[in-house]
Amino acid sequence: MPMTRVRRKLIEVALPLDAVNAASAREKSIRHGHPSTLHLWWARRPLAAARAVIFAQMVDDPSEYVDVLLSDPDTKRKARQEIRKRSAADAPADRQALGEAAAKIERKRLFEIIRALVKWENTTDEKVLEPARREIWQSWRRACAEHADHPRAAELFNRDRLPAFHDPFAGGGSLPLEAQRLGLEAHASDLNPVAVLINKAMIEVPPRFAGRPPVHPEARTEATLVDRTWCGAQGLAEDVRRYGRWMRDEAEKRIGHLYPPVEVTPGMVRERPDLKPYEGRKLTVIAWLWARTVRSPNPAFADVAVPLASTFMLSTKRGKEAYVEPVIEGRGYRFAVRAGAPPDAEAAKAGTKLARGSFRCLMSNVPIRYQYIDDEANAGRMKDRLMAIVVAGDRMRMYLSPFPEAETAARDAKPSWKPDAPSRGTWASNAQGRRYGFRTFGDYFTSRQLVALTTFSDLVSEAAERVRRAAEAAGLPDDDRPLRDGGAGAAAYADAVSL
Repeated sequence: MPMTRVRRKLIEVALPLDAVNAASAREKSIRHGHPSTLHLWWARRPLAAARAVIFAQMVDDPSEYVDVLLSDPDTKRKARQEIRKRSAADAPADRQALGEAAAKIERKRLFEIIRALVKWENTTDEKVLEPARREIWQSWRRACAEHADHPRAAELFNRDRLPAFHDPFAGGGSLPLEAQRLGLEAHASDLNPVAVLINKAMIEVPPRFAGRPPVHPEARTEATLVDRTWCGAQGLAEDVRRYGRWMRDEAEKRIGHLYPPVEVTPGMVRERPDLKPYEGRKLTVIAWLWARTVRSPNPAFADVAVPLASTFMLSTKRGKEAYVEPVIEGRGYRFAVRAGAPPDAEAAKAGTKLARGSFRCLMSNVPIRYQYIDDEANAGRMKDRLMAIVVAGDRMRMYLSPFPEAETAARDAKPSWKPDAPSRGTWASNAQGRRYGFRTFGDYFTSRQLVALTTFSDLVSEAAERVRRAAEAAGLPDDDRPLRDGGAGAAAYADAVSL
């Protein structure tokens, strides 16, 4: 069998790391249109780095095709000029020196392609992507020509088909996504079902419906009026936006009363002067922060449910600190949110936690051991209490003290369904029984969370049916083949939009 010649690739020689690093760092601050907004995968690779690395792995280093470079008179002339810049001697350069100079010039040209390629604003710019794809094809066809006598040349070195890209542990999907963008057939898989879903949404589904206009009736009407063309997955993305907006609006109608905004009152401003710019405004709640509670193990306070809080710090960002101050009043307490750095930073940071699994009683400071907490939880006596409210301010988060109406709204939720499958994994059963009282998957969620989950689950099904009817009206085949079976008709499109 003939030997397979392996050419050195650009990545083995040099890369414009300054440009790649700068573009990768910039991605951290990009939110709109970035795959990270789909899901915050824990080890996502920067798209810029993935694109640059795949390009540099596929493209030959110029030192591998010096003869081709020197066959061009213009490149040869530039190579001579490059040598003269480095040498005072006016002696004619030998072929090796000319080759090195020509390779250096060509390498600079490839670097410019990479520098343009990694910029975020060029992510979907065909004028930038096409030159990169051409370079990949040229390198591949050089390899095919060199191995034309290989016994499996038709299979392994087909000059009309690039080799496929395979990533068996694709995670957040940056590598297969960028391989696909550079013209390679991408195959991705992972053991984690979340990663599989991310990759399906980014890599598998969009190409299947590429170039199609949206099916949403209003979007179709608007597109007809302005004679718009839809490239790539723009039509699919438009339908996701339209039907996603419908789901949001419908959810607000059904369960919006469980998530009331917070109006900043004069009384709140008197206690927190930093809220003055928001007085009279209703702020959207981002999160409710709760603390689990158990009855105090101290007999003197056995009727008080004390918090198990691992920290009282809400924000540690310099200049924007915020923390929770437990205010003890008689035989009870309340939580008050304060702006600014706490007087005792260590105490605020520690909350009521003493060590792993153990806490201290807020009322008496006696230790609350793990076994006591576990017993209380398994006996159904572990409760919760609202500790703070996070709201959306002007380009920043604000932290507010809890108030009775907010807690009442959460407790008014009455779920119609609760998952009763036995809990597994983190809180698996042991010889002493279930830890912290988690016996079923439903125990992980509050009543309001269960209502929200079931509501959105219902809305996904309703949205999918709307999409299917609209897709049929738009002319997609009316078949029952779902997306998972390779369908491309109305049913599959409904699956794609509601994925």
